[in-house]
Amino acid sequence: MAGRRVECLWKRHVVEQLKQRDRVQRQAFEEIIHQYNRLLEKSDLQVVFSERLQTEKYEQQNRHDLSPGVEGGRSDSLQQEMAQMRIKHQEELTELHKKRGELAQSVIELNNQIQQKDKEIQSNEAKMLEYQQQISHLEGECRELRNSLADLERANQTLRDEYDALQITFSALEEKLRKTTEENQELVTRWMAEKAQEANRLNAENEKDSRRRQAKLQKDLADAAKEPLPIDPDDDIEVLSEDVGKGTGETSPTRQISRTPRRVSQPPPPAGLLDSISNIFGRRSVNSFSSSPETAEVPSACADVRVPSTALHIFDAHDGEVNAVRFSPGSRLLATGGMDRRVKLWEVISGRCEPKGALTGSNAGITSIEFDSAGSYLLAASNDFASRIWTVDDYRLRHTLTGHSGKVLSARFLLDNARIVSGSYDRTLKLWDLRSKVCMKTVFAGSSCNDIVCTEQCVMSGHFDKKVRFWDIRSESIVRELELLGRVTSLDLNHDRTELLTCSRDDLVKIIDLRSNAVRQTFNAQGFKCGSDFTRVTFSPDGSYVAAGSADGVLYIWNVLTGKLDKTLDKGHSSAINSVSWSPSGAYVASVEKGSKAVLWSDM
Repeated sequence: MAGRRVECLWKRHVVEQLKQRDRVQRQAFEEIIHQYNRLLEKSDLQVVFSERLQTEKYEQQNRHDLSPGVEGGRSDSLQQEMAQMRIKHQEELTELHKKRGELAQSVIELNNQIQQKDKEIQSNEAKMLEYQQQISHLEGECRELRNSLADLERANQTLRDEYDALQITFSALEEKLRKTTEENQELVTRWMAEKAQEANRLNAENEKDSRRRQAKLQKDLADAAKEPLPIDPDDDIEVLSEDVGKGTGETSPTRQISRTPRRVSQPPPPAGLLDSISNIFGRRSVNSFSSSPETAEVPSACADVRVPSTALHIFDAHDGEVNAVRFSPGSRLLATGGMDRRVKLWEVISGRCEPKGALTGSNAGITSIEFDSAGSYLLAASNDFASRIWTVDDYRLRHTLTGHSGKVLSARFLLDNARIVSGSYDRTLKLWDLRSKVCMKTVFAGSSCNDIVCTEQCVMSGHFDKKVRFWDIRSESIVRELELLGRVTSLDLNHDRTELLTCSRDDLVKIIDLRSNAVRQTFNAQGFKCGSDFTRVTFSPDGSYVAAGSADGVLYIWNVLTGKLDKTLDKGHSSAINSVSWSPSGAYVASVEKGSKAVLWSDM
């Protein structure tokens, strides 16, 4: 109905416009046409009058010919009048012809205008037809759009109803999850309390047993000292320690060697709680997976740590951003990894870093680097979802560990050098066995893992959700969580593995005492700013200093003993510092930046 009404309206409008145009154009030319008709009538009358004059002239001429004498005088006057009348009529005729021509020209022009107007009318009619077709097409589209709008409104209503239902379901599931989490937390708390009670009971029993064994041992040793026996070469020989001598009151180096059929064994260490960090952050036992006891030992603390003050060597390390740097255990080699997909080895000679070789094989940028305890192997994590191991002597790629579904941001050797732990952007940690080259365990951490440090049976991981998590490898469970004020970017252990160094995006560097499970010290400074989610900081070899790079290219060094800022070194880097490494010898500090440069620092 609305379409028909619109169609009638525009048709009526077109008719009125045509009538208006007819009235306007007719009024403009009506007077001219009327005058032209009058002229035509006047011209016709003039022609008739002229013919009548010619007839009268002819008759007068005939009369003159018939009676020339009588009418001579009258004929002359008549001829003169006729001549004057002829001239007058001739002038009027000329004037009428002139007006006739003008009117004819006007008629031609008006005809041309009429033809032009007819063409415009035809053009307008064609446009009107085209517009009518467009209007019909647009009306069809409007109908289709109205139908589509109605369908969309119905679909939207359906989706809104589904969303409301899903929201209700989500709220119910969220409430269920909250209750389940509370119940789980309560069960964990109860379980931990029971384990603590059991551990205390076992510790008490072990202490009693240890005291009984010690007393019995001292008594046996005292009896053996009073009654020396002859030495039989076939029997097992046991030389007692000085502590035993002290227990019996004899300190002479020439005291008798006792003969006994069994060896004196030390009492077993007391069992500790799973959440006691000192029990699982200890050093590696003798029966570890390493090939030799020499490579299994943790290097002793450096006694000659020198705080750097000068940039000895500034050099271009990679083609692009440099993400990682690490000294070898002997401090002879320096390894750097960058976004150019290579690990480069540099030999530190007389305060300079000379290029030694490059380790290739990665398909993306390097994110972290670590040497094994002997310095024979190098482990690197990469953005191509894999970790790789090279031999340092021949630069050969030995292992490629794939299995993560995101960028591997950190990878570390365990103390036995036969296992590796890697943390990834995919929020998982994986434990790898290098002998079988397979993933032994996968642990879901719940957040992107930015850095890892390891002991033999515990892994500490720093995460994007501002938490440091402590994992027991044996049970694949979280021993403890510690939440900081910012995203954790770096972790490092001191030599004794009793303190954990953390750096976070709240621009704070903290030391966590692993024995008391609490933050012991917090370092900050005016101008210090953590440059990225992967900024690495480091302990000095003796744990007395902390070195960290800032977003403005300045190297900050704090004294752990005093808790104060010791030095700031700003003449070396031109962009944010990504990683810092302190050589095990204590003589050098190396730092790398978001640019392509690396800097070797010392106090020389």
